[in-house]
Amino acid sequence: MASTYHRTAASNRRSPVGVTAFAAALLAMLCLGCVCGGTPAQAGQSRAATLIIVGAGYGHGVGMSQDGALGYAQHGYNYQAILAHYYTGTAIGQVSPKTRVRVLMGGKVHKVPIESYVRGVVAAEMSPQWPLAALEAQAVASRTYALTAHAGEGKFDVYADTRSQVYRGRAAETPASNRAVQATAGQIVTYAGKPAITYFFASSGGSTESIQNAFPGSTPEPWLRGVPDPFDAGPLHTWRTSLSFAAAAKDLSGLVRGSFRGIEVLKRGVSPRIISANILGTKGSTPITGNELAARLNLFDTWAYFTVHDSHGTHREPDHSGAPAPAASAPTPTPTPSPPPVGPGGGTSASTGAGSDGTTAASGSRVTGGTTVGR
Repeated sequence: MASTYHRTAASNRRSPVGVTAFAAALLAMLCLGCVCGGTPAQAGQSRAATLIIVGAGYGHGVGMSQDGALGYAQHGYNYQAILAHYYTGTAIGQVSPKTRVRVLMGGKVHKVPIESYVRGVVAAEMSPQWPLAALEAQAVASRTYALTAHAGEGKFDVYADTRSQVYRGRAAETPASNRAVQATAGQIVTYAGKPAITYFFASSGGSTESIQNAFPGSTPEPWLRGVPDPFDAGPLHTWRTSLSFAAAAKDLSGLVRGSFRGIEVLKRGVSPRIISANILGTKGSTPITGNELAARLNLFDTWAYFTVHDSHGTHREPDHSGAPAPAASAPTPTPTPSPPPVGPGGGTSASTGAGSDGTTAASGSRVTGGTTVGR
């Protein structure tokens, strides 16, 4: 499975940023000059040109958005409804309290009772100051993920870090997070009667993504489909960054044929995160996946739109995905959903598990809230 990201303890202090910042950033970008068709910057101006990137979300986009779960909890939804929203068609099952999780820590495998393990994860993955419903959703998510990740291919179940989900043992426990674990004791997410692997990540930007689009080559899973995420409003709900063509060419080293000219998007998912694109050069184009593009450019997410500013003005890069260009209002519609039906004992809920590498999008020239620092 490809790398994934999620919120770690260092980023739990948050200042909400909504669509206003996104609109301001976009309008500022468009005011730099005229908006022309889709012509990439000319090679002669490549050294002076700037690549402007407007994006949304932080993470792989599959499963539960932690910022979205926070938003649902703040709007009065319980953890069953939160999980049911992110994981289509799932139900709540039960695991024996005698179950143990094999955790790789310091090069050694430790067998930890399932409930002790979850107590050591929840507050390491989500702020214990968040509403109880969000913490409960995280508890069920983390418990399920531990049973379904199989990170060690039979040798162990999970890493103790962001390659799986963060486990800090008793040092991570708080009264609030322990209450969430106790309230959901033994509960896991199931689909068709079997435990369902449950991915989670930090911020959706307004929509989650289907697993086969986020992780190319993965088998489509009915409970891991992209869904609207109307209450996601974290600090990386929307973001904007810029870099010189010289910096972009350096980041894309080995993929640029001739001199760097720009980026052409070919296909997007339902969110619409980039699935495939071309790196444009004076001597031709080179195909690249959305995941590699985001990694190379140090982007928070593959949900990104590209614009070039040069001596001729400002113009959007070619985008053949069919997805509409970002509007000043918001990257995705934000309808108010109805609570999904929840039967006794949880009925139809689902959860998410953090995948690996939660720190890959922390560097670069980006600042949240629509502010840009070029590089």
